[in-house]
This record gives sequence, C-alpha cells and structure tokens, in this order.
Amino acid sequence: MKLAACLSILNTLLAISQAAPINEKRSDVTDASLGLNAAGWFTKYGYPGPIPQDNLLVRDAYVTAPNYYTRNPYWSVEHINADAIKVSGDISRDKSTFREDTDVPEYFRSKLADYKRSGYDRGHQAPAGDVQFAQDALDQTFYLSNMCPQVGVGFNRNYWAWTEEFGRNMTGSYDSVRILTGPLYLPTQGDDGNYYIDYKVIGNPPNVHVPTHFFKVIIGEDSQGDSVDGAAFVLPNEYISESTPLTNWQTSFQNLTSMSGLEILTNVTEGVTVNNLCDKVECRIITYSHTRYNP
Repeated sequence: MKLAACLSILNTLLAISQAAPINEKRSDVTDASLGLNAAGWFTKYGYPGPIPQDNLLVRDAYVTAPNYYTRNPYWSVEHINADAIKVSGDISRDKSTFREDTDVPEYFRSKLADYKRSGYDRGHQAPAGDVQFAQDALDQTFYLSNMCPQVGVGFNRNYWAWTEEFGRNMTGSYDSVRILTGPLYLPTQGDDGNYYIDYKVIGNPPNVHVPTHFFKVIIGEDSQGDSVDGAAFVLPNEYISESTPLTNWQTSFQNLTSMSGLEILTNVTEGVTVNNLCDKVECRIITYSHTRYNP
C-alpha cells in the first residue's frame, strides 16, 4: 500500500511538472490602443521575481505571479492612465463575478469555498476600479489568483480602497502610472522578546494564507524626460482609522525589498531617476462611503 501511495504522488507531481506554462497564448500588452503594457515594469525597473517569467499569469490589464504555497499572488502589476480608468456606462463590476482561476493547477489554486464564512474579504491586488476600458479585462480582475484574504471593515472596504483610489488619482498628475501590489507575512515581537510570524490560514483543508500586511508601489511617469516619481507603502491587514495619514505607511524601496524578498526597483534602466512621489504630490487618502459587501 505504501508503494502504491508513493507512485500515486509521483504521478501527480509528474503531471504538474509536464503542464504547459500557465500564461501560454496570452498577450503581454494591457491594451495597445491605450499605449499601456503592464509587463513594461520588468524592462524599466527590473523583474521582481521570485518565479520564472514563463509562469506568470498575463491578463488584459495586469500581470500576476502566483504563489502555489500561500495560494495568493506574490504580486500583481498594472499600468494605467486616465483613459483606462474612465468610467463607461457599458462596463460595470456588477456584471463581474469572483471565480477560480483554471490557469493555476487545481492542487495549488484558491477556491471560492476557501473564503466562504472565513470572515475575510476577497481582496483585489490589481483593483477592479483600475480597469474600465473593457468588460472582459474588468472580469479578469475577479480571478481568485488576483485575490488575498483581507479584513473587510476598516481595511478592504475602507482604508485599502482609499489607497487604491489614491493610485488612480495619480493619473491626473502623470501621463501614466505603474502600480505593483502584493501581500506580506511579517513578524511581530512576542512577550519573550523573540520575533514570530503568526497568521491565520483559511479554507478546508486550510491552504490559503492570510497576509499580515500588504504593499503598494506607485510610480508616476511622464512621456517626456527620464525622471519618474515613486513611493512604496506597507499597510497592516487590519482596521485602520480613516484619520491615519497615508504617509505613516510609506517606506523605502530598500526596506520593502528586504521585507518581501522581491526585487523592488533594484534594476532601474540606466539614466532613469526615481524621485520621491510624496515630495511632488500630496500623498493622502480621500475618504468616502464604501458599502459594497464582499464576503
């Protein structure tokens, strides 16, 4: 019986290893007519890692790196401008539904049932609000491969949503904006003085890891010149008072690289200078009522 079980496991692993790259037959252009390309981040600022680029999920409006262990993305990257986020009456998130991503092997994908009665929202990494140029592109943001478990009240439905809105608002100050978003699993100090990484895992079986924090890197670009403006923010996955300044969560790209294990702006194209975004624009959230229920 033990030999049979081992052979079964080996056959499963072999089937997974022989699967075609999960981004096969997908374009790397967000929308050619808008002049946007989410994958352009990699050539201009360096590839964040940590998985091979052949294993990325390339969508119409964003690119995401699936993490088979946590069932969350390592990150999602997008490229937006004022036209991409312009609201159209024919395009609506009310037509979109959360769905499992069949481009991720079944063994490693998050499921709708994992979130049911978990107490957490399905939190977008590449936001639906950033995609208004096509219904199909908007629908793709609802793949669970673009989601992480997020605290609802006070975070996903409030402070995090306002942070996403801040990123969108940057399209009024720059020709285009690149945004890199993802989860973090950071340690806290215990009563004994040691540091521990402690977080929940949801699902049945419990496979989907609940991040302790989330990061968002925002880069404002203009068509003229080699100078761009950028900022990195790290927010805890918990209720955040609306009176908390956004700049309280700002950190350096170097710190974020250390926290995440990702290459954050470590290979910027020669001649390109990245200035502090918050020195050029006012980095603050604008609060508003967000009543959409996202179980």
